[in-house]
Order: sequence, then C-alpha cells, then structure tokens
Amino acid sequence: MAFSFLSAELQQLEADGLLRRRRTVESPQGAHLVVDGRDFLSFCSNDYLGLANHPALVAALQQGAAQFGVGAGASHLVSGHTAAHHQLETQLAEFVGLPRALLFSTGYMANLGIVAALVGRDDEIFADKLNHASLNDAALLSRAKLTRYPHGDLAALAQRLAASRARRKLVVVDAVFSMDGDIAPVPELLALCERFDAWLLLDDAHGFGVLGADGRGVLEHFALRSPRIIYMATLGKAAGVAGAFAAGEAALVEMLIQRARTYIYTTAMPPPLALALSASLRLIAAEGWRRARLAELIAVLRRRLQPRRWRLLASATAIQPLIIGGNAETLAVSEALRERGIWVPAIRPPTVPKGQARLRISLSAAHQAADVEQLAAALNEIEA
Repeated sequence: MAFSFLSAELQQLEADGLLRRRRTVESPQGAHLVVDGRDFLSFCSNDYLGLANHPALVAALQQGAAQFGVGAGASHLVSGHTAAHHQLETQLAEFVGLPRALLFSTGYMANLGIVAALVGRDDEIFADKLNHASLNDAALLSRAKLTRYPHGDLAALAQRLAASRARRKLVVVDAVFSMDGDIAPVPELLALCERFDAWLLLDDAHGFGVLGADGRGVLEHFALRSPRIIYMATLGKAAGVAGAFAAGEAALVEMLIQRARTYIYTTAMPPPLALALSASLRLIAAEGWRRARLAELIAVLRRRLQPRRWRLLASATAIQPLIIGGNAETLAVSEALRERGIWVPAIRPPTVPKGQARLRISLSAAHQAADVEQLAAALNEIEA
C-alpha cells in the first residue's frame, strides 16, 4: 500500500514508547477536568493563573461576539484589524513597558515571523540548546547561520559571539524553559548582546503573567529595559485565552508589520478574543494573590515530594519537572497516576533529550494545597 511505510514507522514509535495519543477534555479548564468521561485532578495545563474559565473573560468574550461577530474576516493588513485588536496591542505595550506591540495568532507563528523578518543568509542566530521547537524552526526558516550553545553556558555563548563575522547577530532564548522550568540568565545575556552588538529575542511564553510583582513577565522580574530586546509572549497560558504578541522598539514592530509573513498572510485572531485578553490583563495586574498562591503551591510540592531514584529539577516556576529517565517507566508512572484519578503528562524524546523522559507537573492558582498534597503522596507511593 502507498502508506505502508507510515504504519511501520508508527509501530516503531509505539515500540519505543514514543507514540503520542490525544485525550478528549469534556469540561472547562481548571484543576479538575472531565477527560474521556472520567473525572481527573489535572496537572497538565499551562493555565497558570486559573483564568481560562474566569467569568470576567467569558463575559468579555460574549460582549465581543455581540459587538464584532465571531471572525475577523481577513488579515490585519486587509480588513481584519479591528478596534479590539488595536486597543489590546496598546494595552500589551503599556503592560510590558515597551513602545509598541503586535498581535500574532500563536506563539509559534510569532517566533517564525519575528526571526525570519529580521535575519537572513548573511546573519547568525545564537540559540540555547534547550530552546522551544518554534525558535529552532524559526532559525532554519530564516536561512541565517544557526549556532547553538550548551544550556545556560554564558562563556560558550561569549566565545561564539566573539568569533562571529555575521552582518547581524541575534541571540534567541526561552525566558522560562518549558520542560525544565528554569529562568534564563537574562541580565547576563543582555550584557553579552551589548558587548557584541547583538539583538536579544526573549520567548516569555511561560513567564508572562507569572514573573514579576505585577505579572508583567521576565523584564519586570529582572527590572530590565533595552532597545536591543525583542520580547515575545503567548496569551494562551497564564493569560488564559489564545494568541501571542511581539513587543519592542517602534521601528522593530513596524518592520514586523511589513515583513513578518506569519502576520501578513494569515487571518487576524477573532476580535472577541482580543476583548477577553483585555479583561485578562486587568486581572493579571490586579490579582497578585494568584501569583502568591502559585509560590505557596510550589513550596508545598517541593516539601512533600521526596523522590529517591527520580529527580525533581530545581525550578521556582509553575513548571516542576520530575525526571524519571526511561520512556517505558515514565509512561507507566503516568498511567499509575491516571488510575488514581490524577493526570500528569509523560514527556519523552524528542521533546526532551534521550534518557531524560519526565513528568511535567504544571501548577496553577486554581489548585488547592490539598490537590498538591494528593499528587505528592501518590508519587511517593508509586516510587516506593
């Protein structure tokens, strides 16, 4: 048959413990979900502040649908850029303290658009080896030279920057690494960019809304400002809705409008989502208790979970990775949790390096301390 080789490859993925399967969620996002007809305590979601089902966001979405309808109808540069989009871009720029912001449909599309718009064949991209796939794909799409450096190794990055003769240099990095939960050394990275005349692209997908006293992200966390910074954050995680944005100097954003193909050649996000995001920004700034609860839950997990063979990575963020190692054992532990009514995803290669399969525990302000206690007790029992 024409696709028989695909069947063989799928069988090999299953044999290697790498076949992925979708689960069907039948309830709103929250600490407790109905999945495939069963109730679960969930530690899967990136809804870090518990806003995805917040009544204020639901009401704003409903109001937006009544005012603008459902679809944008066209790309931003044709007729899809509504007052709702424009207002949100203004609010986002103000929120992160940068001159301008630009909406994208997803974080993946934002990274592809930003990188390919700014660098090309005569340029060089410097990337942390644990960067998100979207940053790696963006580098390949740009056709710039891609130079990777060991995770967090500032000395190695400095050597590579010093050796570069590229026309333009762009350092790209996750602000919070999505599988390890650690925060990038942004002040030191910026210092290197200043020293070697490079731009710094920060992917703050997992820091926006969570880091900083008011949830304004990694720039507030480190109290940083620089015209060299290109800031990107997603709006479907802590913000609870969908989409992404880039922010930076006015000339940067204007160039993205002119050259970012993933912005130019796609339909704008539905206007009601933009109004829901405006409501989300207000809650992120006003309800600091959500970040305080996250900090408390992280402390509970790290105090109660006491692995012996497994390893809980050092992380002060909502992402708490438990390294198990082998694919088969990681899948077995995830399934043992499912049998107890707890849903934690098994993360395997190629998402993480070979031999570092893990449970990616995601905490949310929607959780209670008792939920985290239940998870820790279950994991301690399974490993025993």
